[in-house]
Amino acid sequence: MDRHGIIRLGKGEALSDALRGGIVALGNFDGFHLGHQAVVGRAVERARAEGRPALVATFDPHPMRFFKPDSPWFRLSTLEQRAELMQAAGVDAMLVFAFDAELAALSAEAFVTSRLVQEIGAAGVVTGADFTFGKARSGDVSLLAALGQAHGFSADTVGAVTYEGGTVSSTRIRAALREGRPRDAARLLTRPFTIRGEVRHGDKLGREIGYPTANVDLGNYLRPAYGIYAVRVTLEDGRVFNGAANLGIRPSFDPPKELLEPYLFDFSGDLYGQTIDVALIDYLRPEAKFDTLEALKEQMAADCDRARKLLAR
Repeated sequence: MDRHGIIRLGKGEALSDALRGGIVALGNFDGFHLGHQAVVGRAVERARAEGRPALVATFDPHPMRFFKPDSPWFRLSTLEQRAELMQAAGVDAMLVFAFDAELAALSAEAFVTSRLVQEIGAAGVVTGADFTFGKARSGDVSLLAALGQAHGFSADTVGAVTYEGGTVSSTRIRAALREGRPRDAARLLTRPFTIRGEVRHGDKLGREIGYPTANVDLGNYLRPAYGIYAVRVTLEDGRVFNGAANLGIRPSFDPPKELLEPYLFDFSGDLYGQTIDVALIDYLRPEAKFDTLEALKEQMAADCDRARKLLAR
């Protein structure tokens, strides 16, 4: 188990005795939104009541990435971010199944017997009502319940969570982010959408115009609407700074380069090599191309002023 509480299950590798016989929340849990929290919360509640380990079992890579490797980036969280959120929710460990050709080929019954029974020794499994599993998604929650009865574990299903008239889902959150509505996404996530990445050396154009930025690669994250954001940045030492960030391809500069570039208010220092969390709080405007550096600097000053006011609310 690593420091995030992640255990990557290998082929034929059994779980430690201390974690066997747990109550397992099973699913992808990308973003760990309100609906996921309800499933994991039920597993933790049952585990505590029965004196058992509370576990989450998930998949990496995401099955969509395995079956459609060329699909656009869609992740709302990294594995490490999810594990940290799970720990905060009371989970003892997050188990990760490698989603590969072997796992994809398992029948629903074979997945239950080989992974849930033999590898994990689950005493109970909790899923969302729409959970499917096994080759060609042939298994559903009713089959899981029947297989649980046959193999000696309980199967618990948590219904969909609704918010403001709609079902909470990763799809709904992704749509909000792609449309430049980070506050709507945050309501469903229960926290701002946050991109974590290492600060890398860039071409230092921001520094030349008085706005030194931290250059962060977008990695496997969903691409939200390109534009300027009010952000809140957490450093490795726990300090938090408000700021404004460009997320996109910087149309005023050549060559175009896709980056997240936060400018931290009231900060001075060297961030190179640090891993930082950049939380998108408000969308200010789309990206734009400026004819002169002076016009760009004037707009950046206006963006920073507006971001300060929004973040001070």
